[in-house]
Amino acid sequence: MAGAAVMTIDHDPGPDGAAARVADIEGVAAEPVQLDGAGRILVGTASWTDPTMTAAGVFYPVGSDSAEERLAYYASTFPVVEVDATYYALPAERTAQLWVDRTPPDFTFDIKAHALMTGQGTETRRLPKAIREALPGELQAKTRIYAKDLPDELRDEVWSMFRDGLAPLAERGQLGSILLQYPKWVFPSSENRALIEDAVERLDGWTCAVEFRNGSWLNEKNAERTTRFLAERNIPFVMVDEPQGFKSSVPPEVLVSSSELALVRFHGRNAETWEQKGITPAERFRYLYSRDELAEWVPRIREVAKEAKEVHLMFNNCYANYGTTNAREIADLLNDLDLG
Repeated sequence: MAGAAVMTIDHDPGPDGAAARVADIEGVAAEPVQLDGAGRILVGTASWTDPTMTAAGVFYPVGSDSAEERLAYYASTFPVVEVDATYYALPAERTAQLWVDRTPPDFTFDIKAHALMTGQGTETRRLPKAIREALPGELQAKTRIYAKDLPDELRDEVWSMFRDGLAPLAERGQLGSILLQYPKWVFPSSENRALIEDAVERLDGWTCAVEFRNGSWLNEKNAERTTRFLAERNIPFVMVDEPQGFKSSVPPEVLVSSSELALVRFHGRNAETWEQKGITPAERFRYLYSRDELAEWVPRIREVAKEAKEVHLMFNNCYANYGTTNAREIADLLNDLDLG
């Protein structure tokens, strides 16, 4: 397999093994990290509700069984979270209002764009009833549909409902960025750059960040053009740490294309599951970074924080407490920096 790597027990020690590593630093990531002469750094995870994470004794205190208690505890532990559920289903305004009600006003939500907004397919049954019923008959019969299949007015409605659903977060100033994650079949072309421009225009007034799953955006031929394209529009490029050697792999480059916000997403380095079908996201990203692997990023993050006013470090290795463990560890490493 391309990019294959051997998973050792160090990278998959189970929840108890991961918890033991951070027993003395549980509160280290609760506040943004502030380095001298640099932007503030917010550390968090890409989920707070995965079943492997909410299982008894894994991350949440005993008795934190309700959605309200879990989000309140998470928000007392980290200053930012990424919402992945919005990729699968358009957000509901009532849900966003509950997020606002259950978190402090300085807590930040990064939101993943719905699949239809970035050229990916979605299950027809998960669309809002109003959109499903308005679909042409042949589309209603399909299990999975794409934005290109939709009539223009329904495509516009997807974007409108996405904005309306997140209005409570935007109004309270808790909306961080909208993650536009483009799949591996979105390669560098004028047509695809226009897709990104259209998305940013439709989300005008909000911060959009772009993550690619095709490494050719950063190859020798395209890297300069990609950087210039994003920088001219002040669109943050999402830096990644992920398995290498696949068509969907993007190298772990330091690239700051917006002075306002920079993002790094940590997907783990589990090459065996990176492109595996039919498994949950938690299993796909099941990988606990070693402190040495995280330490590789510390000088890079310091460099990034000198160029952007705010930096979000998001751990997407959300199997059990692996993401929360690594989030705490990287905050600890950053706090220990000798600022000289």
